[in-house]
Amino acid sequence: MKTAKYIEIEERYGAHNYHPLDIVIKKAEGVWVEDVEGNRYIDFLAAYSAVNQGHCHPRILKAMRNQAKKCTLTSRAFRNDQLPHFCKEICELTGFDKVLPMNSGAEAVETAVKAARKWGEKVKGVAKNKGEIIVCADNFHGRTTTIVGFSTDDQYKDGFGPFTPGFKVIPYGDDKALAAAITPNTVAFLVEPIQGESGIVLPKAGFLKKARELCTEKNVLLICDEIQSGLGRTGKMFAFEWEGIRPDGAIVGKALSGGFYPVSAFLSNDEVMGVFNPGDHGSTFGGNPLGMAVAREAMAVLVDEKLVKQSAKLGPWFMEKLGEIKSKSIVKVRGKGLWVGLVLNKPARPYCEALMAEGLLCKETHENVIRFAPPLTITKKELNMALRRVAKVFKKIDG
Repeated sequence: MKTAKYIEIEERYGAHNYHPLDIVIKKAEGVWVEDVEGNRYIDFLAAYSAVNQGHCHPRILKAMRNQAKKCTLTSRAFRNDQLPHFCKEICELTGFDKVLPMNSGAEAVETAVKAARKWGEKVKGVAKNKGEIIVCADNFHGRTTTIVGFSTDDQYKDGFGPFTPGFKVIPYGDDKALAAAITPNTVAFLVEPIQGESGIVLPKAGFLKKARELCTEKNVLLICDEIQSGLGRTGKMFAFEWEGIRPDGAIVGKALSGGFYPVSAFLSNDEVMGVFNPGDHGSTFGGNPLGMAVAREAMAVLVDEKLVKQSAKLGPWFMEKLGEIKSKSIVKVRGKGLWVGLVLNKPARPYCEALMAEGLLCKETHENVIRFAPPLTITKKELNMALRRVAKVFKKIDG
């Protein structure tokens, strides 16, 4: 079946809640994908950082197959032999005391919100139903009604109200605004160390360090959403490490399973996790043996193949080379590690479509930013191939 026919069927029967590039992928391996007509492309999106380990990594595939033959789901009504190992390994890898596994990233964010609110009431002593969580403008933490309710993107909220109260929004990277927003009812500050959907936006240097100081001083939880920025994407295991701080909680997902299975988690300390009692929170699939086996191997691959160091080494070089491309349309190159935003002074979609025609897959975000986020397994040779294609497209479009 040809590309056009697949698109026709999807448009007829699927909800139109995405505007994808018109490529129909049927096969993927490493940094390469292949469409239904046999054309090959370099993937520079990595499923929004979900396949940091590369597509269909053989070790993770083997772990999934082996576990799928034995036991896939028990629910949390019973224990399974993979969850204890996962809990121990992710806590040892990240340095947090405890973990609560979920499935999607949005579920993990919701878990963090619930944990912060209950900690606020039961530990900090905030009056019932008065807890406040501070978030940042241009944030992206997921798509549930609670989460989009504190988004500043009008499209994410349009038609989905009424929304959950209890959130304050401050400008991203503004420590003075954070200090002013904290009240005795503030239970947490939820922040992306680097904003992904907003266009790979970095806060000013020292912002996270100042946020850590303020949260400690005011007895407020600092929770970092590392769903996209974590697990090696920026050249550190977590993006918050660039400022040498430790949050009270971290949210992970996407690359936690290497793209094989939805696995997410909220990580925190004993005090915060101690607010949960049996029946307070849960998920039928959260912590299931198949997901835990996959996540364990996905984490092992990140460590064994030194993918965090790979991102730290190749990212700055890649950004430097992007900055050498001559174009009247490029405003700036920004990013960290192999997570790069190419900011344009015009819509980015035509460039993404032209890059697809040249065999390079990426996606626009916030209209005028091209996001580059290849699997961390990419080589310098493959990055050079990509750079040549990017330069070719800008020369062709800009004239």
